[in-house]
Amino acid sequence: MQPFSWTSFGCSRTLGDEMKTLLAVTLAFLLLPTLAHARDWQTSSPEAEGMSSHELAGLVAFGISNGMDSLLVVRHDRIVAEAYYAPFTPGLKHRINSVTKSVIGSLVGIALKEGQLKSLDEPMLDFFPGRQFAHPDQRKNAITLRHLLDMRSGLNWNEAGSRPWLWSTDQMEHSPDWVQFILDHVMARAPGAAFDYNSGNPHLLSAILSKVTGRSALDYAREKLFGPLGIEDVLWRHDPQGVSTGGFGLYLRPRDMARLGTLWLHDGVWEGRRLLPPGWIDTVRHATVETDFADFRYANFFWSIPKRDVFMAVGFHHQLIVMMPRLDLVAVIASALRYSDAKGAPSAPGHSLAAVVDRLQAAVKSDAPLPEDPAALAALTDKIKEVSQEARTQSGGSSPLAATISGKVYRVQPNSLRLGSFSFTFGNGTAAYAYDVDGQRFGGPIGLEGRYGIGGHRLYGPSAAKGRWLDNKTFQLELETLGNDDAGIATFAFDGKTVSARLETLIGFTADFKGEAEK
Repeated sequence: MQPFSWTSFGCSRTLGDEMKTLLAVTLAFLLLPTLAHARDWQTSSPEAEGMSSHELAGLVAFGISNGMDSLLVVRHDRIVAEAYYAPFTPGLKHRINSVTKSVIGSLVGIALKEGQLKSLDEPMLDFFPGRQFAHPDQRKNAITLRHLLDMRSGLNWNEAGSRPWLWSTDQMEHSPDWVQFILDHVMARAPGAAFDYNSGNPHLLSAILSKVTGRSALDYAREKLFGPLGIEDVLWRHDPQGVSTGGFGLYLRPRDMARLGTLWLHDGVWEGRRLLPPGWIDTVRHATVETDFADFRYANFFWSIPKRDVFMAVGFHHQLIVMMPRLDLVAVIASALRYSDAKGAPSAPGHSLAAVVDRLQAAVKSDAPLPEDPAALAALTDKIKEVSQEARTQSGGSSPLAATISGKVYRVQPNSLRLGSFSFTFGNGTAAYAYDVDGQRFGGPIGLEGRYGIGGHRLYGPSAAKGRWLDNKTFQLELETLGNDDAGIATFAFDGKTVSARLETLIGFTADFKGEAEK
């Protein structure tokens, strides 16, 4: 266990001084994983904040079979449970997918509060004067900022199904001008007529923010949102024109996700300072836009269950920031698909999300502190420790070919992955891989004993990889970027100087490529 660094520690307000000290030490070294840079979060036992350690241990266990990378629960502005599921570790950023939309929505609210936007009823096309686009339509002229925020623009858009690379979103990513791609879409219906989930809507708003503020959404957020919240370690992708991706592409640490959740929980006020306009969060809590999911409503790029006073920012594969105002509770979940469980959640609310809400509500027993429960706290501590330790999967044997191919660079034929070359190194029970894409070099260690080798560098974070020989000529590499939810298996079949390989990802994408060893 890494050393825990902290300056203030919240413990039970009902115990004597000696018991408080003992509980603080126990929680510091056992319950809450280490994050030396996050000294400003106060921590507490669940019982001290009116929650059940037993119920939270059940939620941590639930995360094992539901692909969680991390789980963080905050009540009364104190962290009461925090778990990181191996191989994901504390301090890493995570791709939050469509949770990015809620951030864009918040930036729109801030721009409205500061007068940089006049009204949510302004026509969207007024911000793109002179731009030519396909399928001009009076209905397109009628799209407002509010229509974009509520996913009711009326633009024809495909964002559903089991093959994401066929979605309009993926087609947008491969276009030279994302804004143009969105505006060129035909209208499916009049704006405001129906809810239709569309990642193009928030990207248009990101572009509009850039126009009215003179900077990217990322730079605007650094001053107006991330800065006040103390969020510093951020990655945010952008389109070819430099517009921050509005519908996805933001990477944050779980504790920083909790900062956003705390702001939203408290009606857009942070440490006495109002960041969001009055009524912005109230609109979300009492959202009226009906969705395709029975009890869920939508507003300002948030999902809401008004009858339960729950609202949330939701991202593909179960990235969640859940706010429960009446319970004064925030929960953060970051998830990923892995071959060990091969399970995940859809981008929109479903049964698993409802199960999380149910478990969180069941864990809240009182608004006042409860009697401490050492046995339940110990069980929660043990479960958090258990999930942080990687379970060993099947390890493969060795192959005499390992020494032959070690260090050789294989030049790859032109391929859809833009992969230029790759190489493996083997020696003394260790292994590593390297590859280049568009001239950039990536790679990292490979675990050969059924556990991930962690380290190195991939485009969006550190590598986690483990490999095994299927036979004397076939090496299989299971790899991912920690926090990027991009697990895949690459199988390499070597034949003399040539190699044939196939990459298969857990979302169903497959690519084949061939290479030859350099002389």
